[in-house]
Amino acid sequence: MIDILRSEWTKIRSVRSTMWTLAVTGALMLGFSALISASAKSMATGPIPGAEAIVLALTGTMIAALSMATLGVLVISSEYRTGGIRTSLMAVPKRLSLLTGKIVLFGAVSMVVCTVAAAGAIGVGVAITQPPSIDLLEVVRFALGAGLYLTACGLFGLGLGTLIRHTPGAIVSAIALMLVLPTLSTQLPGAWGRTVSEYFTTNAGLLVVSGQSSGSLGPWSGFAVYLAWVAVAMVSGAVLMQRRDA
Repeated sequence: MIDILRSEWTKIRSVRSTMWTLAVTGALMLGFSALISASAKSMATGPIPGAEAIVLALTGTMIAALSMATLGVLVISSEYRTGGIRTSLMAVPKRLSLLTGKIVLFGAVSMVVCTVAAAGAIGVGVAITQPPSIDLLEVVRFALGAGLYLTACGLFGLGLGTLIRHTPGAIVSAIALMLVLPTLSTQLPGAWGRTVSEYFTTNAGLLVVSGQSSGSLGPWSGFAVYLAWVAVAMVSGAVLMQRRDA
């Protein structure tokens, strides 16, 4: 497994699109933090509370999630597009071992980059809004929550990329499942509609970023629901990866 992780690390750091996408994710987090925080500061009639300042600083998380999902798709679909997957499978005939290596390495890199980007976004936002006080434990919790959420979005993209194997198709599916359908689900009528919306992908996952509860879900239970969605995509992709030709 160590050799597989080294190989995947070489792939990630040597492909320019990967590094650019990670850079775009960080830029989105910092840029939206500065923009939204400056706007809120200019319209505020008094001091902005510390917790509100942190939430404002992490507004870019919703857009950065699409960037991470795209990166997750590219980690696997680019190999199918170029035919490099055949070389990878010749080196690692056990397909599940190869996929596990991609998941572990990508997850670790994403977690580090996204948590640092979230902490930087909070720093930029707080510097602009200048709340009267701020709880450092809250900063850590919010940064960790955003890092976990963005990493899960990247893994969701990786699962969809493994399942679909076609880059545009997997990216469109990620956008639909993470952005379009969650928004549409809030329009469903009745109690069953509220339940569906509450448990739908990013509607549940974003609770770990906001730190708020939604109906029967709290921040961590909502994140657990989102991880279940990620697991379904990943397991489905792994099953098809085992059965299909490269």
